[in-house]
Parts: sequence; C-alpha cells; structure tokens
Amino acid sequence: MGLISLTTFFPVIGIVIILFISKKNLLAIKIVSIVFSFVPLVIASYMWLHYKYPMTGIDLESQFQFVEHFAWIPAFHIDYFVGLDGLSFPMFWLTTLLSFISLVASWNISKAQKGYFALFLLLETSMLGVFVSLDFFLFYVFWELMLLPMYFLIGIWGGPRREYAAIKFFLYTLAGSVLMLLVMLALYFNVKDPVTGSHTFNMLHMMHKSNQSAWLTTFDVRLWLYIALFIGFAIKVPIFPFHTWLPDAHVEAPTAVSVILAGILLKMGTYGLLRISYPIFPDIAKYTSYALAIFGVINILYGAFVAMAQKDLKKMVAYSSVSHMGFVLLGMAVFTTAGINGAVFQMFSHGLITAMLFLLVGVIYDRAHHREIAGFGGLGVRMPVYMGIASLAFFAAMGLPGMTGFIAEVMVFIGAFSVYRVLTIIAAFGIVITAAYMLWTMQRVFLGKLNPKYEHITDINGRELFTLIPLGALTIFFGIYPLPVLNMIKVPLNYLITLIH
Repeated sequence: MGLISLTTFFPVIGIVIILFISKKNLLAIKIVSIVFSFVPLVIASYMWLHYKYPMTGIDLESQFQFVEHFAWIPAFHIDYFVGLDGLSFPMFWLTTLLSFISLVASWNISKAQKGYFALFLLLETSMLGVFVSLDFFLFYVFWELMLLPMYFLIGIWGGPRREYAAIKFFLYTLAGSVLMLLVMLALYFNVKDPVTGSHTFNMLHMMHKSNQSAWLTTFDVRLWLYIALFIGFAIKVPIFPFHTWLPDAHVEAPTAVSVILAGILLKMGTYGLLRISYPIFPDIAKYTSYALAIFGVINILYGAFVAMAQKDLKKMVAYSSVSHMGFVLLGMAVFTTAGINGAVFQMFSHGLITAMLFLLVGVIYDRAHHREIAGFGGLGVRMPVYMGIASLAFFAAMGLPGMTGFIAEVMVFIGAFSVYRVLTIIAAFGIVITAAYMLWTMQRVFLGKLNPKYEHITDINGRELFTLIPLGALTIFFGIYPLPVLNMIKVPLNYLITLIH
C-alpha cells in the first residue's frame, strides 16, 4: 500500500476499532478517533517533506507524485488511480490537519459519541479521496461518499433546525452531483484510452483533445457540459445564487463540522473546477471567464454586506466565507500567474482562518449558550487570552499584512487588475466592508462595559488552545513565508494557464 492509500484509508481502520468498543467506554472512543486522525497528518507531513518540487515545463503526467495505479473494475475500465501534484497537495495536507483538530474540538460531544466519531473518520477518508483521485469514477465515488457522514453529522448532532439544514445541504449537493454524473458519462463514452482504444474514466486522458470524439469537440456540446459541471461545483463553493444551503448548514452544524464544512468542503468546488473543468474544457473556461469574474465580485460584495447585517456570530462567519471564496473565483477567472496562484493560495489560507473563526465561535457558545453578538459586551476583561486569539483570527480575515489572507488577496488583485480593471476596483471595496463588520463585531463582543451576566465567565482552556494555536501559528508563518505553498502550486497552475491560452 502506497503513502496516499495509507493516509486516505487509515481512518477507516479507526472506524472498525470504534465499532468494537463499548459505547460506555467514551474515553477509548475519543482517543482512538484522535489517534487515527493524527497518523494521517503525520504521514501527510512526511510526504510534504519528501515532495519533489517539479521544474517548469514538465508534462502533465509527470507532475503527479506518490502515484498508485491499478485496475479496479476492469470490465468497465475503471481504475484505482490516485496521485498528488502541487494543486491537490496543499488541500490534502490541510484536510488531515483540520480533521485532527476538529476531532480534538469534538471532545465534549455528549450525544451518541460512538456514531459521531465513526462518521467523522469516514468523512475524513472521503475528503482525502476527492483530492487524490485521478480517475473520474473514483472521484465521483468519494464525492458522493462525503454526503453520507455530513448529512448525519448535521442532522443528528446539529442545532434545533438540524433536520431542515441537513436535508437542504443533501438535496442541493445531490442535485449538483446528478449533473456531474451526466457529464462524467458523456466524457466516458467519448474519450478513448490512447493505448487500448477503450472508453476510459482516466481524467488525464480526458484532458487531451486527441483522445476525444468529434461530438465532444463541438463547441456547443462542450459549453453545455461545462455549464452542467460548473453548476455541480458552484453549489459546493457556494457561488451566488447557489449559496442558500450554506448559512443553515453552518448555523445548525456542531462546531467541528462547521470547521470542516468551511475549511475543506467549500474548497472542493473550486478544486473541481481547476482539476476537472478547466483542463478538460480550456476553451470554454476562457470563453466564460468574464462571467466567472462577475460571479466572484458578486460573492465578495454580497457575502460581505449580508455578513454585516447578521446578529448571529456563527452566521456572520458563514457569510464571510461566501465573501472570501469570491476572491478565489476572481483569481481563477483571469488566467494570469499572480491571479490563479493567489486563488489557490486563498483556498489554503481561508481554510486556516475560517477554521479558527468557527472554533472561536464554539468556545464562546460553550460558555454563554448563545451566539447573539449584541448579547455579549466587554468580554475582553474576563477572557483576555480568548480575545487575543480572536483578534488574530479577525485581523487575518481582514487581510492584515503579515498573515496569509493578505498574501492571497494581494496576488488576486495584482493578477486581476490588468485583465478586469473595473471589476477588480469594485471587488476591492469588499476589503473595506470586511474590515467594517469584523471590527464592529469585535467592538460589540470584547470592548465596552462588561455584561453582568458574564461576570464569572471562564477564559479559554488548554484543549481549546491546542486546537487554535497551530492554526494561528500557520496563518502567521505562511503569511510571512508563503514560498512552501507557492513553490508547490506554481508548476501545475502555469501548465493550466498555458493550456487555456
């Protein structure tokens, strides 16, 4: 078994062990789940240390490392084909980190712990599988598998409207998956393996026009297939107007599930566009680029304005995610080196920052048992450590220099300004709006006179610090020294730019 398979399926071993542990032995269940999410993080970190940064100009197939490829269902030419390149590896590593941190943050789960931790480990495996799959059928299996644990994690362990939020999330995502399935089948029956001449789900073969049938090279056909695939991924991002499932899911989901939802699942939409839609339909990606840039600007401004209007702290963070994902869309739409590199770096950066924000919301909710921003006030006096870490997270979300958000947003603006000048200027106002609602929230929660109800509120504890400090440290580290990520992503993204131009 290769390192990718070991990392991806190691949590499944934890699930099997948990199933044999008595539901009364809560400590063992929690320890096993945390250990079996920590080992994948260790392996992924080892892989990063041994990742060979490819040189510019390398061909598509040679960009992938740690590749495992063998026949899975030979009758239909379906392969177990996995590999990692600079586009997928940062999100692969981030998934292992956030899964481990989320399970530590789930320590206080008091309802059906055995089912919760088993489902969370299944969710980790499915997420990792999405980022490593190079066979479209395998990609689709992991993509759909992800729905199952997420549906139950929200629907059983969520808030008062959990069933509604879970069903809405499931239906939206499933609708997108149906469109993705149709495109996958169309590609399968119109792409040939250049060696065997058989139909194939191999995504690398799908990216070469020489392997495509005449029907698939027709512009109108390609446009409709691209749009269907785009909607499937747009729901996940989510792109306006496909975003309405997100606030409900976030508000009702447990804290750890919100971390995964915002930190990883949203990025799968933009990852799918970059991994599948762009290289298979580069001509259509270029043709529709202006529309994508407009969607990006709408996300930035709409998400920011709606976040400012929120009274619920968690819903405010949820809409801020809609806004920040708009920067990813804008960077992806311009096909410049700075723009598209900034977009992918924003995916990684936002994963760190939004995870911190949702964990911080969980900390205050555990103590106050509500999330009404106006219901706090003056907490900085009683919770100085918590306020310090929250300030770091809020300033990172605002794009303060020295943090990852600043690097990502500046790169997006540099790349986009020369292509869509007016849209970039309009999008820049999103930074001002973000600063406004973030600072206003900090003022109402931490500053001013202490609310007498929280006279005896306790500061953040050791376990909570354990989940937040690594994210804060990485936000600063990659904000000052982003080259480990930028050097990794530049070759596959430069190849993508060349392919589209």
